[in-house]
Amino acid sequence: MTTLLVLSFSPIAGDARVLKQVAEFAPDFDVVTCGYGPAPEGVVEHIRIPDEVRADDLDGRLITLHLYRRAYWSLGAVKWSLAALAGRLWDVVLANDVEAVPVALRLRPRAGVHADLHEYSPLLHEENPAWKRRISPYVSWVCRRYLPRVASATTVSRGLQREYAAQFGVHAELVTNAAPYADVAPSPVHDPIRLVHSGACLRNRALHETIAGVAEATGVSLDLYLTPNDPRYLQELKDAAELTSGRVRVLDPVPYAQLGETLRGYDVGVHVLAPTNFNNRWALPNKLFDYVQARLGVLIGPTPEMAEFVTEHGIGVVAGGFGAQDIAQALGALTPDDVSGFKRAAAACASEVSAQTQTRVWRSAVERLVRKEGM
Repeated sequence: MTTLLVLSFSPIAGDARVLKQVAEFAPDFDVVTCGYGPAPEGVVEHIRIPDEVRADDLDGRLITLHLYRRAYWSLGAVKWSLAALAGRLWDVVLANDVEAVPVALRLRPRAGVHADLHEYSPLLHEENPAWKRRISPYVSWVCRRYLPRVASATTVSRGLQREYAAQFGVHAELVTNAAPYADVAPSPVHDPIRLVHSGACLRNRALHETIAGVAEATGVSLDLYLTPNDPRYLQELKDAAELTSGRVRVLDPVPYAQLGETLRGYDVGVHVLAPTNFNNRWALPNKLFDYVQARLGVLIGPTPEMAEFVTEHGIGVVAGGFGAQDIAQALGALTPDDVSGFKRAAAACASEVSAQTQTRVWRSAVERLVRKEGM
């Protein structure tokens, strides 16, 4: 069998996008994963990066001196994974995100490297002036030096496609963050209408605006399932929720395997994503597709690709802006009949927009590499 190394500096067993790669290739390839955390199901081997080995331990002195090559190859996860993987023969390496690409190229897989770019990395934290001034040039250097050498690439939205092509000459195919198809029926609409948001607790997502918008509205409740990325901001959100007399709750996250079942207990998935950086502005996130597979309506802000998706499929409401008043106004116009129609529309398009229609793009890309080498 063809050997495929899936390399990701993330906890793979909890990384929805990487898990879809494993699920797509495991039946027909010898799939080996290298990343953090326990082994995902279906692989022939998992090479676990120790938890104490960091992927973000950049040497600030090297960054200041613009010694970007040394800075990259000094990263803990880079050194560890290269040592663990060296000397082995791979047919294809699927590198997740920019930081994994140089390691994948140095492994010299026989058929080449496919890069799956989850974010536009050079502007990942552009809202932070210090990060943009110091780290963005380093990330751009990694992209310029290594991305043109990959055999093929994919990314998550058309906005990111355009920017990678314009800045680095990388023509990535589109693979959205679609969720696996779920064969379920829409549930009846609750009274009050139950809103839900699941995801990372990041200040640049301005979740406090969503809480404030729900607090201004009537006839709705909101549960947020948040991972503790920013403990201080998480506490701020919990404090804000306490002022809503129980209408807003901030809850612990649920494992991805249980997320669909959890979401199905709600009516509308909310993701009003403030355009605080390039990636937020051009987001087409996994939670949007999770909401569809749970047969929920959605409420979003005027994020271009999300708005186009929601409007095309008739699955929800696009608020007029990203602030609390915009959210409250959109919720004030929402009726149970509207929500019922959105849930039916989600059911109607669920198969069309499922992961099964997207992951075949990865398969086609990898199979082209294998055929090119006559393997």
